[in-house]
Amino acid sequence: MASNSIKLPLILLLTIFIISKAELGQLKETTMTLYFQDWSGGPNSTVLQITGHQDGPLSFAKFGSVFVTDDPITEAFDKNSAEIARAQGIYVTSALDGKISHVLISVIFTNEDSKGSTLEIQGASPQFERVREVAVVGGTGKFRLARGYATFETIHFDLAVHYAVIQCNVTILHY
Repeated sequence: MASNSIKLPLILLLTIFIISKAELGQLKETTMTLYFQDWSGGPNSTVLQITGHQDGPLSFAKFGSVFVTDDPITEAFDKNSAEIARAQGIYVTSALDGKISHVLISVIFTNEDSKGSTLEIQGASPQFERVREVAVVGGTGKFRLARGYATFETIHFDLAVHYAVIQCNVTILHY
């Protein structure tokens, strides 16, 4: 009698899992390269320091510094190329020595093909390394249930105008 009472809930659970899996479709792998157009100063800043602020340049290496960002993401290196998304989120300098920044970024697609879809990026980023890797922990719309990784590399930096281009290579699995 006890074994029958266990079998019914198990069968129901498996049935729900199979039905929900069928609705998602096939698991896909997608790779993409995105270019974050990052302005950390001037009248059109896309990065703003909200704690640990000092007069002058932003203090990325100061423990406890918090930044918000709303960077345009373009399809090519050139800042005048088509915008395909926005990178909105926060960075926190989370290591006492200032070498690690914790990244929480939503990539919100604005292009016609993926409009409204998102990728959620999170992780500890060794901010002074040439290439930084963080996790893609989720996604919505076209990238539903995304998981994978993203690498960031600053490929252009102009200190005089506080402008950087950050190349982001993304590899994800999604439905």
